[in-house]
Amino acid sequence: MSELLKVKHLRKEFGNNIVLKDINLSVNKGEVVVIIGPSGCGKSTFLRCLNGLEDIQGGVITIDGLPVEADKREITKLRQKIGMVFQSYELFPHLSVIDNLILAPTKVQKRSKEEATKEALVLLDKVGLLDKKDYFPRQLSGGQKQRVAIVRALLMHPEILLFDEVTAALDPEMVHEVLETMLELAKSGSTMLIVTHEMGFAEAVADRIIFFDKGEIVEESDDVEGFFIAPETERAQKFLRTFSYN
Repeated sequence: MSELLKVKHLRKEFGNNIVLKDINLSVNKGEVVVIIGPSGCGKSTFLRCLNGLEDIQGGVITIDGLPVEADKREITKLRQKIGMVFQSYELFPHLSVIDNLILAPTKVQKRSKEEATKEALVLLDKVGLLDKKDYFPRQLSGGQKQRVAIVRALLMHPEILLFDEVTAALDPEMVHEVLETMLELAKSGSTMLIVTHEMGFAEAVADRIIFFDKGEIVEESDDVEGFFIAPETERAQKFLRTFSYN
């Protein structure tokens, strides 16, 4: 597999607070990497750095060999390579589902409205929301909004998809439908970097597990089943015990 994302010696600070310390990570095309760890350990900040939403104080991030730098004009072009789905959906409340979906493809990528709409309808059908195309966000459940947000990211044809705790704001009964959508994406060969607290989902979907703590990668394993049975580090063992693992 070819390397798509490379992070070398990444450092992120907020004032005197060091949030990310010397992070090194590579992700290959078609790989699903899941990041887990306690709240406040830097997982979400890491994803925001990858997308240029946060500036960095050290290190280099490259997507397909191109550097990600938040202060460069090329960031808009680079962000088209990186789709990101947030906890909070970020849908425009005054636009219908279909208009939310085709806004970026038509405005940013200058694609025709007809072509973007046609693809959006196909993707909506795949996630079971074709009948909601003319609904407004206020008429959707949380799980439906999150699936629309995933379709919106896919419409930009990104090379890598970032998911930041996308089920955290959902009621338990809505979590399953969103995770099923993500599992289908993984099966289709999408390159994905996922931050989640859903350990069962992490075990089911990941090609590799990254365990973060206090702004550092404490443990990394491509033996996903083995990690959840017997992680090597004491810190990961303690973390998984809170989820009734080990």
